[in-house]
Amino acid sequence: MTKTNPFADLDFTKIMGEFKVPEVNVDLFVQAQRKNFEAFASANQLALEGIQAVAKRQGDILREAIEELTQAGKELAAIDQAPEARVAKQAELAKAAFEKAIANLRELGDMLIKANGEAAEVITHRISEALDEVKEAAVNGKAHKANGKAKHA
Repeated sequence: MTKTNPFADLDFTKIMGEFKVPEVNVDLFVQAQRKNFEAFASANQLALEGIQAVAKRQGDILREAIEELTQAGKELAAIDQAPEARVAKQAELAKAAFEKAIANLRELGDMLIKANGEAAEVITHRISEALDEVKEAAVNGKAHKANGKAKHA
């Protein structure tokens, strides 16, 4: 049994000719892409600034930690008491150092969350704006041309 090609007799040029493809307004497309690029550049700048702020703060934290460690060493060396007093002082200093480290980690985490949130907000705003532009172009017929130039509402 020989199978015949069911599409052999179809005239695809005639079928495709019946489809109406809307005109594309190149100016609107270029403008949208420019806005997209600007939004991504702005988001990247915000992310970079956030990373720089975190790196600077990490350097500050390290400097503070070295100063505090030096001070703690001086305090421990100055204690001229029983071993129990020294152990108690060491425990007190260790607890303070631990609490400060946790606070610093939270601060750095909050800084990163804020920077990422700001960058994401720029992109989210642009996506929303772009969808509004598409809707407006579709509803108001911005894609139509008048006098050889794009009609902008």
